[in-house]
Amino acid sequence: MFTDVLMQLYNDPLPYFTSDLLSVPHGLFCCGGGISSEPFAPFNLSYSVGDQANRVAENRARARAALGLTNLVSVKQTHSDQVLGIEQRHIATELEGYDAMISTLPGTGLLIQQADCQAILLSAPQQGVIAAIHSGWRGSVLDIIGKTIRRLREHYAVDPDNLLAVISPSLGPCCAEFINYHKELPTWMHSFQVRPLFFDFWAISRQQLLRAGLRQEHIEIASICTCCNQQFFSYRRATKTGNGVTGRNGSIIGLPEQMTGRG
Repeated sequence: MFTDVLMQLYNDPLPYFTSDLLSVPHGLFCCGGGISSEPFAPFNLSYSVGDQANRVAENRARARAALGLTNLVSVKQTHSDQVLGIEQRHIATELEGYDAMISTLPGTGLLIQQADCQAILLSAPQQGVIAAIHSGWRGSVLDIIGKTIRRLREHYAVDPDNLLAVISPSLGPCCAEFINYHKELPTWMHSFQVRPLFFDFWAISRQQLLRAGLRQEHIEIASICTCCNQQFFSYRRATKTGNGVTGRNGSIIGLPEQMTGRG
């Protein structure tokens, strides 16, 4: 079950969702509680959409503080299948060309920026390892989920059987229309068409997690469509109603500052 959490921070409500599946600090943030102006109002977490940098920095600081984290790390997402192992030197910068991050750094959160794409948050409690994946349809085609989990297994000794996964609010099967799906999507994805031209990418990501070795009961899907739900930024909704300029939601997973145990 997901829990809608309203916290008071700087005298402003900061709404975000959490999952009982994850015991580490995490939040799937809505678009309220920040200081940005339209069309990024009020809680945009991306520097790359045209918002003022100082406002994005303040919004990120609020998200970080709400989760009790010391640092927040992000990348300039490009719909690739590249995975970055986070080190201390990555905290002060945003590298380009990566769409997934893995970390063992205490007190550090991994931020995925999204406006219809999925954030997949992964936790390996026994090893004290976390990961965050940005996956739109291109990421799904490239199987960035499977490649991230392979990296976790090969470089961090994480058994996928012990991994926990949460899929964020994102474009739902109600709105995920692909008129050129025969060209864009591999054949195996065609069976996830829920009605003509509309696809269930939540189910596709679940299938990729299962193929990578996760247990069914270790996967939780928010099942909230960002295009339908006004609590979230949506590029598709902004394209339908205007020029497509909008802010970016944030999904964050981190490790607590004090790592006293694995759990």
